[in-house]
Amino acid sequence: MISAFTNTWKIPELRDRILFTMAMIVIVRLGVHLPLPGVNMDVIAEHLKNLAKDNEDGAGGGVGAILNVFSGGGLTSMGLFALGIMPYISASIMMQLLSAVVPKLARLKKEDGGQQKINQWTRFVTIAIAAIQGFFLAKSLEFPDRNPLLQGIGRAIDAIGQDLVPAFAAGSGAGFIAQTVLIIVAGTLFLMWIGDQITERGIGNGISLIISVNIISALPGVIVQIWNIFVIDSQSAFSPLLIVLMVVLFLFVIAAVISITQAQRRIAVQYARRVAGRREMSGGTQYLPLKVNYAGVMPVIFATAILQLPVQLLSQVAPTSDWVITLNDLLSPNDIWFYIISGLMIFFFSFFWVATMFQPSEVAENLKRGGGYIPGVRPGKPTSDFLDYTMTRLTFAGAIFLTLIFMLPYFIGLALGLGANNMVTSFFGGTSLLILVGVILDMMRQIETHLLQRQYDGFLRKGKIKGRQQRQATGAAASSSSILYLWVVLAIIFLIAISAYFIKQG
Repeated sequence: MISAFTNTWKIPELRDRILFTMAMIVIVRLGVHLPLPGVNMDVIAEHLKNLAKDNEDGAGGGVGAILNVFSGGGLTSMGLFALGIMPYISASIMMQLLSAVVPKLARLKKEDGGQQKINQWTRFVTIAIAAIQGFFLAKSLEFPDRNPLLQGIGRAIDAIGQDLVPAFAAGSGAGFIAQTVLIIVAGTLFLMWIGDQITERGIGNGISLIISVNIISALPGVIVQIWNIFVIDSQSAFSPLLIVLMVVLFLFVIAAVISITQAQRRIAVQYARRVAGRREMSGGTQYLPLKVNYAGVMPVIFATAILQLPVQLLSQVAPTSDWVITLNDLLSPNDIWFYIISGLMIFFFSFFWVATMFQPSEVAENLKRGGGYIPGVRPGKPTSDFLDYTMTRLTFAGAIFLTLIFMLPYFIGLALGLGANNMVTSFFGGTSLLILVGVILDMMRQIETHLLQRQYDGFLRKGKIKGRQQRQATGAAASSSSILYLWVVLAIIFLIAISAYFIKQG
């Protein structure tokens, strides 16, 4: 495996793609930390300092916690990429659901160029969602204590003695809101463009990689929290042993997630010798792979977003209403009912996603046209029924797996006394771990493909890495000179930032 990583730098095209991807990641992280114009960053800095002292992550829970994680902390720090890529994810979910229930969209999706049309509509919906969420976010800054994403910021405001947004106090709040909405929408669209560029000219799926990088950005803070809780603040002699057990459990969970993510049922398909035009096709046995976790992480995102998005919007519209506060507490990740209801919804959406994306009748028809058949099963409807029965059993196992992984952080938090909704336990399961495992496997699979094409060994001695089936890079890699100029510009920006920091401190 070490030799495979070394060989990646011996292939010019692969090296250029990796360097381009790394440069785009640096730009994404810069946008997260660049503040929104008009926001008092002294108050934000004091608020982040208070969160670090309290060992908290600043997420308000529910979809607010997901938004904060997917934005890499941009919501808490009020950066240019405050909403991250989540509006695009929400728009994609909406269009996927509509394509399943609206016959016109279902027919359009199967036509030539139909998927491109749906992608274009998805971008328009993304702009609308980003504008609405940006408006509520900007409006909530007038009374930041009511914003669940900025809970506890009142202490920072009192300590600094200044308003979070001076424009509201000066009576020019309308201009600030319009400016903030425009910047947030532009930031979301810029992230979409970066994601497309990474997919075309880099390594991996750009959108998923942006989310993964934002999730990984919380890892240093998690390590600091573990050190503070189990070493500095703990009086127990078993704290070091507990840390070792946490590491072992973390590795075990990752191994289990990788195993289930790559697990598949291989259906043998027999082909008879046939003639196609002037070509004679020899018969043989091939395999139809059916994944155990066919839906991936989508059911978890569906369930959490649908369950918490209305509550989040109601909290912005009527933050002081008693019934809204009660509903928000009931559906908070600190409550067991949130996980029970979410688990049931994950079950439903697992079967819903498979029913939408996997069509046994079409697969059976394609096998029949290609002269293939499953041994012991007659072609046509019996083959379709067999595939549907097999996929239903696999989906049931996958739904059980997704539910357990989703609930695992809650029970680990209770067992360790860290609370039900803690950033430390989020790395032991849930949405974050599923996304990270899938994205890393997909990136390694693409890199391994480049290595094998150049006659190098892959990451594994036996077999190949089975990642998620995502769109491969179709565009040409960026030129070496362009990548060099890009890194030079980033280095200049970094030097300017370092100089400004030392000037401010001095």
